[in-house]
Amino acid sequence: MELLNYMRLFVEVARAKSFRRAADALNMPNSTVSRHIAELEKTIGLRLLNRSTRKVELTEAGEVYFRRCQSIVEEARIAHESLRDVAERPTGTLRVSMPADFATGYLAPVIADFEKTYPLIAFEFDLSPRPVDLQTEPFDLAIRLGPPPTAPSTLVARPIAVLQRYLYASPEYLRRAAPLTHPNDLDRHVVCIVEGAARLGQVARTFYRGDESVNVMVGTRFAMNSVALSRALAIQGVGLAVLDNVLALDDVTLGRLARVLPGWSLAPVQVHAVTETRLLPARARLFIDFLKVRLREP
Repeated sequence: MELLNYMRLFVEVARAKSFRRAADALNMPNSTVSRHIAELEKTIGLRLLNRSTRKVELTEAGEVYFRRCQSIVEEARIAHESLRDVAERPTGTLRVSMPADFATGYLAPVIADFEKTYPLIAFEFDLSPRPVDLQTEPFDLAIRLGPPPTAPSTLVARPIAVLQRYLYASPEYLRRAAPLTHPNDLDRHVVCIVEGAARLGQVARTFYRGDESVNVMVGTRFAMNSVALSRALAIQGVGLAVLDNVLALDDVTLGRLARVLPGWSLAPVQVHAVTETRLLPARARLFIDFLKVRLREP
C-alpha cells in the first residue's frame, strides 16, 4: 500500500511538473511529497525526476515509469470507486474539456438534467479552445467535434452524436442579397467561415443533395473560431452562417433566421467523447451514456 501511495504522489508531481503544485493538489506539505518521492527513487534505485529551482522534469527512466504508474494508479482509484457503483450513488468530481459553443448551445440543459439525476457528483468544465492532453492533465474525458483523434494511439473515442449542418441567413440579408438558388451562387455572398484556426481566404466546401455533390470555393470578410459568433452575425444580417438544425431551431421559429438552399446540406460533424483509457470511473461512464441518449433524441 505504501508503494502504491508513492506511485500516486509521483504521478501527481509528473503531471504538475512541480512539487509545490502537486502538494497543493493533494493537500499535503511540500516537504512530505518531496521526501516520499526521494524514498521511491531510493527503493527503485533510479532517479525519476530532474529537479531545478524553476521546474521538475522526468528522466528517461521516469518517462517509462510514469506511463506504467498512470494506469496502475487509475485502476486502483476505479477499484475504490466501484464500491460506490454498487450503491448506484456515484460521487467525485467530473472533469470535462469541451468546446464552448457546443457546451452552451447543446449541453447546458443536458448537464442540468444529469446533475439532478446524480446529485453527489461535482463538475469542473474547461471550455478553452486549447487541446488538452488527456495523458498528463486530470480530465476524465474531452468532448471533441470532427473525426476521432488518431494520436496518441492510447486514446479511446466514443461516438455520441452527429450534427447535420445547413446554411442560414436573416430575412433582411436575403431581401437585399443576390439570388441564391444553387451552391455555385455563393461566390456572390458573404459567408461567415468557422475554422479551428480562423483566417481569411477562400476555403473549399462540399454541398450535398441526395446522391449529388458540388464542390465550391467560399470566400469571406469574416473568419472566426466561434459558431456562436457566426450565428449572431447572421442574425444581424451580416451574411450566411453554417449551423446545425438544433442550434438554429429557436431563431428559425422566431423568424430571425431562415434556411438557405433548403435542398442542400454540408457534411455532418461527428461528436466524440474522448478518454485516455477504457477504464472509466462511474461518473464518466454515466455522463457519456447520458450524452448518447440525450443528443440522439429528436
